[in-house]
Amino acid sequence: MPEIKNGPKILEKMKMSNCPHQASMTKKIIAVLFGILLLYLIVLVGTMIRNNMQKYNYIGQADRSERTISIQASGKSVVVPDIATITMGVVSEEKTVAIAQEKNTEIMNKLFLQLDDLGIDRKDVKTQNYSVYPRYDYKDGGTLLVGYTVNQDVVVKVRKVEEDSGKVLALAGELGLNRVGGIDFSIDDPEVYKNQARQDALANALEKANVIAGVLGLKVVGLISYNEYEQNNVGPYYSMSSGMGGEMDTRAMPPTVETGTSDVVMNVNVLFEIR
Repeated sequence: MPEIKNGPKILEKMKMSNCPHQASMTKKIIAVLFGILLLYLIVLVGTMIRNNMQKYNYIGQADRSERTISIQASGKSVVVPDIATITMGVVSEEKTVAIAQEKNTEIMNKLFLQLDDLGIDRKDVKTQNYSVYPRYDYKDGGTLLVGYTVNQDVVVKVRKVEEDSGKVLALAGELGLNRVGGIDFSIDDPEVYKNQARQDALANALEKANVIAGVLGLKVVGLISYNEYEQNNVGPYYSMSSGMGGEMDTRAMPPTVETGTSDVVMNVNVLFEIR
């Protein structure tokens, strides 16, 4: 092969001739990057200025809220009470605790047997109170112990209300019980009737909201909040109370108990969205 003279010098000249071109490309790249950065900064600053201007425009103004309408309504479910709760008992006054307790126990045991005969479950008979306390006679500035009082009360839950309530009350006179607190009527499973009343209340609330929205040329589109509370209204109350230590008339006829009807009422407050 022919020998190339001055080869290193030629390579050196080529490198020197490429340097200006490379420098020019580097400057162009830097310029492009700088331009992109400058554009980004301009957009960022513009966005910040715009946001600050929007905040300034809304200073002192209330937040925009949804269009809403608040409705109050009620619903009712009419029901016949199916539980009667009767409180009854006996007070015995004797010279000793033992005699007073024996007298009380005799009367209450007779009551429990009679309740069994009526078909009332023992789980529906509960002792509510049992107390023993001394009795004193205050004379001439002195205190004299004259005896003791034993008091026992039971609560009887009657499930055959119209059939057995009067019979249970009559036992007080027949057996010598001298305390009858009265009758409370209630519903064994109130949730069923609460749900019926609740549905009625919500239907009434929605109907009212649709009427008002229609007058305004709008429509009900959703529910925002809901609150409810129950209005208690349960049955009549019957009482044949006697004084402590008194005697009830054993010749009295069994009382007639009328349960009537009760209203389960639910009140609702509903906030609707309208558009």
